[in-house]
Amino acid sequence: MAGMPYGLQSMLKDGHKHMSGLDEAVIKNVEACKQLSKITRTSLGPNGMNKMVINHLDKLFVTSDAAVIVRELEVAHPAAKLLVMAAQAQEQEIGDGTNLVVTFGGELLGNAEELIRDGLHPSEIIEGYEKALEQTLKWLEELVIQGSETLNIRDKAAVAERLKGTLSSKQFGYEELLAKTCAEACIDVCPKNQLNFNVDNVRVSKIIGSSLHENEVVQGMVIRRDVEGTVKHVKDAKVAVFGCAVDTASTETKGTIIINNASDLESYSKGEEQKMEEYVKMIADSGAKVVVSGQSFGEMALHFIERYGLMAIKMPSKFELRRFCRATNAVGLIKLARPAADELGYVSQIDVKEIGGTKCVVVQQNDKTSRVATVVLRGSTENVMDDIERAVDDGVNAFKALTKDSRTLPAGGATEIELAHRLAAYGRKQTGLDQYAIEKFSKSLEVVPRTLAENAGLNATDVVYNLYAAHAAGETKAGVDVSAESQWVDLAAKESVADVFLVKWWALKLAVEAVCTVLRVDQIIMAKQAGGPKHAPGDED
Repeated sequence: MAGMPYGLQSMLKDGHKHMSGLDEAVIKNVEACKQLSKITRTSLGPNGMNKMVINHLDKLFVTSDAAVIVRELEVAHPAAKLLVMAAQAQEQEIGDGTNLVVTFGGELLGNAEELIRDGLHPSEIIEGYEKALEQTLKWLEELVIQGSETLNIRDKAAVAERLKGTLSSKQFGYEELLAKTCAEACIDVCPKNQLNFNVDNVRVSKIIGSSLHENEVVQGMVIRRDVEGTVKHVKDAKVAVFGCAVDTASTETKGTIIINNASDLESYSKGEEQKMEEYVKMIADSGAKVVVSGQSFGEMALHFIERYGLMAIKMPSKFELRRFCRATNAVGLIKLARPAADELGYVSQIDVKEIGGTKCVVVQQNDKTSRVATVVLRGSTENVMDDIERAVDDGVNAFKALTKDSRTLPAGGATEIELAHRLAAYGRKQTGLDQYAIEKFSKSLEVVPRTLAENAGLNATDVVYNLYAAHAAGETKAGVDVSAESQWVDLAAKESVADVFLVKWWALKLAVEAVCTVLRVDQIIMAKQAGGPKHAPGDED
């Protein structure tokens, strides 16, 4: 048995990696998460910096949206991945607050590292963090802005006021404009039972040219392409939607036709024409004035569609086709045949409009039947519009959160400082070792006002000190004044900017859960990766 490996080597295949102990596993995990949070941290708040991310497909993203940054970075480190998963869970649950999850999580882990180096065991830190989270979520309920419990979800002005906080951190300076646009689009498609609001019903169509001030909301859909035929306008029309191509059908099996003379050839092509005309006539007889296809229109089919005065629209995207069916209440047919009455959709008006040199099919619906609204965004470059689209998506997600719970919290780091102020006092009363973790938790909460101040070019230490002084004097709504006009500001009173309660609640909860998961890990065992030998970078054969 001489020369045989022993211990872990004898159990696992060659090429595995094994890290254990505080220095190798825990501290390395914490370091990786801190690096990730360092990336997103400078993008927090209205003065957040943009990141230029180029993904594996060479696509360029210029954005300050943490959800996009962490998604496109393709983080490989297993511990940092846990933080990314927490951010993605926040994105799916609420659609906003992803930066807070990553930044706060990284800060908690950084402070936990200090405690570990001081000799505290990770389980004691976890216990302290969980206790602190429990208290924090309890106090969040007390910090809710009075009167925000009620909100008329159909009131555009009131909804726009609530959305300003979310949008100001994405597109600072344009929040008023975007809040009105988002509120209008969301209210247009909000069903009778507001809890059934679906964010997918608000679409965004980006058309280059003009400026952000030319944004508009269209009830219905905007399709960025021209119609296939010459009919450019229909009103109060029935719609037939086909998932297949509107063309002569080829047979399922291969067949050979032997043509002996010219009359055979003539009758063959005539038969094809008659069949095609029969199909188009059936569609026209069903009452449909618009034919929509998920694939192509054959030349012969278009000829007969023109003859019967029908409008032809091609939609290569199956997702777009699905949304069109939802907007018109149509049923997508997979075979070219006469549509039944209940399979036809209805549309109030379809026009071809030219927006900034781009021909678009605008499908409009009257209020009663509208189930999709489209925000038409204008801007100078694709990247600018992509970023605005992300801001609109966050605004729509914030509206969905408001339909569930309309409460809001003081913005600009006011909530965090108040929680930190209370937690520090709470921690001092604890007798166990977890008091140190609670103290570090309260210190970690300072990361939000500190980062807001740093990103605005202010002295972070002075700003945090002034905020603590204001909160100690009972000003629970005192937040960071990024314009540096005063030592602190009540954003809710001055600019009607507030944070959505659910965003903050979920962000704190998910960040702490991710941190506790990372701290619980004491060994990393990686099996040998599948596949052949990897080429070294630059080693081209």
